[in-house]
Amino acid sequence: MTDSVTRAAELLKDHRNSIDRLDAILVYTLGERFKHTQAVGKLKAEHALPPSDPAREATQIARLEDLAKRADLDPEFAKKFLNFIIQEVIHHHTQHQT
Repeated sequence: MTDSVTRAAELLKDHRNSIDRLDAILVYTLGERFKHTQAVGKLKAEHALPPSDPAREATQIARLEDLAKRADLDPEFAKKFLNFIIQEVIHHHTQHQT
């Protein structure tokens, strides 16, 4: 291999190691987040509160869009990602209601 190809292979390995580490952080962070949303769902069910809170959801989406812009992440991607999570949380909360 040439020096440039060897260096490129080393850089690729470093990037992939970082990606793998960040993927693990994302998974553990989502796990922690869902522990809290499960507790919220149980609390809502115990007190006959609705599984969805549109005002909070809108606030969170706006907050995440702002964070995404500051993190140089596509705000539309961040919005889609949070909407997916919110829908999953609402689904879990609805299950607690039954």
